[in-house]
Amino acid sequence: MTGKPCDDHTESTQDRVKEFTEFRQRMNKRILDEPNQVVKRFFALDTQTYKEGALDVKTKEMLGLVASMVLRCDDCISYHVAQCKEEGVTREEMFEVFSVGLVVGGSIVIPHMRRAVDFLDTLEGAQTAE
Repeated sequence: MTGKPCDDHTESTQDRVKEFTEFRQRMNKRILDEPNQVVKRFFALDTQTYKEGALDVKTKEMLGLVASMVLRCDDCISYHVAQCKEEGVTREEMFEVFSVGLVVGGSIVIPHMRRAVDFLDTLEGAQTAE
């Protein structure tokens, strides 16, 4: 065994990340194409919240990940895991973030932490394959 993921696993890993990202982008566009100012303003507020400010973007994404874990939103968790990776959050830092989410949210967060770690592994596998 070479220690490298098999081609099928690498392809499915990349497909999973691509599918999640494309669906999110497509549906966000679809939603924002509607003439609803409340929705547009909420999306704009969300975008503004995660921009650089007194807190850096990396910190804000880690906070978003903890909140998403506590609220048990798997789509939000996957999004923030991806954003955290993009902002340079290390695997060790990620597990500290997971620990905070677990302590704040309690044992009900465990299934969501499993999916978060699975998505993190998927992202790291996709990066390794590139």
